[in-house]
Amino acid sequence: MQTTFLAQQFVPLMFCGLFAFLLTGFPVAFALAATGLGFGFIGMEAGIFPPSLFQALPLRIFGIMQNDTLLAIPFFTFMGIILERSGMAEDLLETVGQVFGPLRGGLAIAVILVGALLAATTGVVAAAVISMGLISLPIMLRYGYSRVIATGAITASGTLAQAIPPSLVLIVLADQLGRSVGDMYAGALLPGLLLVGLYVVFVVLVALFKPTLVPALPLEARIYRESNGSSGHKSLLVLVLICVAVGWSWAQVHDQLMTQWLERSVPSAGDEIVIMSLTLASITGLILAIFNRISRLGLLSRLAEQVTFVLMPPLILIFLVLGTIFLGVATPTEGGAMGGVGALILAIGKKRFSMPLLKQALENTAKLATFVMFILIGSTVFSFTFNSADGHIWVEHLFTNMPGGGWGFLIVVNLLVFFLGMFIDFFEIAFIVIPLLAPVAEKILPGLVPGMTPDAAMIWFGVMIAMNLQTSFLTPPFGFALFYLRSVAARTDYKDRVTGETIKAVTTSEIYKGSIAFIGMLLLMLAAIMIFPKLVVGDMTQDEGLSKGAVMDLLQSQMDEAWTDPAPHDDAGQPLDSSPPALEAPQAPTQDADPMKAIEDALARDAATSKLPDQPQENKKAPAPLGN
Repeated sequence: MQTTFLAQQFVPLMFCGLFAFLLTGFPVAFALAATGLGFGFIGMEAGIFPPSLFQALPLRIFGIMQNDTLLAIPFFTFMGIILERSGMAEDLLETVGQVFGPLRGGLAIAVILVGALLAATTGVVAAAVISMGLISLPIMLRYGYSRVIATGAITASGTLAQAIPPSLVLIVLADQLGRSVGDMYAGALLPGLLLVGLYVVFVVLVALFKPTLVPALPLEARIYRESNGSSGHKSLLVLVLICVAVGWSWAQVHDQLMTQWLERSVPSAGDEIVIMSLTLASITGLILAIFNRISRLGLLSRLAEQVTFVLMPPLILIFLVLGTIFLGVATPTEGGAMGGVGALILAIGKKRFSMPLLKQALENTAKLATFVMFILIGSTVFSFTFNSADGHIWVEHLFTNMPGGGWGFLIVVNLLVFFLGMFIDFFEIAFIVIPLLAPVAEKILPGLVPGMTPDAAMIWFGVMIAMNLQTSFLTPPFGFALFYLRSVAARTDYKDRVTGETIKAVTTSEIYKGSIAFIGMLLLMLAAIMIFPKLVVGDMTQDEGLSKGAVMDLLQSQMDEAWTDPAPHDDAGQPLDSSPPALEAPQAPTQDADPMKAIEDALARDAATSKLPDQPQENKKAPAPLGN
């Protein structure tokens, strides 16, 4: 009786056991492994599992060590740490702040844009939030920014690292969902950029209707000025227009050139064209700035040169990494390795490379990679026992019977991930929760959108989860991004070193209030992804359908193959002397005939014909005509 009860309730008991382990403060990786091993042994003692249950487990763990996809994680982490520790964040915030500073809300826009760029380089939320909190928050408070707007812009832009490629979250989700990292990057690119645009539009609206909340940078704070007193924005605008013209021109010929060069039979994807166009536009701007400095023509202003030399190198690096991945020239792992080398070259070029920097980057990369690997091993042990107990079937039944069908599944899963994201890290969610939900999603989601393939459905699902995790990082009271900013924001009143005025401390409630508006925009983008899957999958749902004539031609060819009467052979493959009676000539199917029925009849007759030599000659009968 007890064994029967244990077998019926084994999966819920496993969840309870894991929850109990986590409540004790036991490390997640070891809690997962202990739960899997412990319940595996209990199941073997109770006769639920065979004694040889764990014999295949070493092969599973060895397979983790051979996973080439996950190698991209340490490479991209190394790239991000090198760029961040070499002072890239400080340079970007200062320069972009000077560009947009003369506008109301310009500093907040600069923070959002730099946050997006840091997301594409560091890929880590903590690094982005802490860097901008240390650098930009004191400046925004110095010049009278609303504390709610300032803290909200910093935390929201810092979490963009979850959804903008090359995100570590997207790499892990692609691996757990069994899909291409390149496809996941391509799917997340447009929603990530739209989210950045939504943030900027929000700041612009605040500047229009509540200008006192986001004042412009005062004249004395604008450091890049020309000898005649001008700001240099006109020169920068001309340079931007030239770069845009180059990028637009390339976009017109990209498909033709790449199709011929790579010998492809399909047209180039839209995201590939955008990335390559931006790459050439950035390279053009950098070349013009270098030529202007070497030739000393003075065609560019100080501001234009500063923006070009600070902004273009990391942009080119990111565009090249993503471009090679989208083109299929490099795998994500190879792209990450190229990004790491490029980050070292940029650090050396800025004369900020040192052995302590390299040692620190390698140590942090090794720690993160080890952390990911141990969580993955622990989740593998847990899922091994879980799946042996048919836990995946239990989860499938749990969600398939849910009201609302596929849409109900999506809503409940997003609520679950949103809630879990406030308590545990995204790596733990990806390695624990996603493997349990992926089989159900693969069965349910393709039917929600007409023409959506299983691959497109899982890419859509993965980007949705990544966007959801970004939302949970901002949600009070447990959002991680809020804690990161709290750790670097002023806790007591202090005297500003520039103005000499006393700046009040930043309270926790102000940080919480600042996140609310941006959470609303994140939820709006999440709803847009759910309602409009083409924002993610684009052309992946467009299947080339067959016309009615093509379908009839295909059926006719299949019937012609079915009507072919091969000569019988013996077991050695030699033709037999005796041959079956000649078949009646097949009649063309009439308009009312059922083509599929004709194919089935023809295949059945062909199977019967192949056995005729083994039967008595007098029992052979000619098959009926297909037209009847």
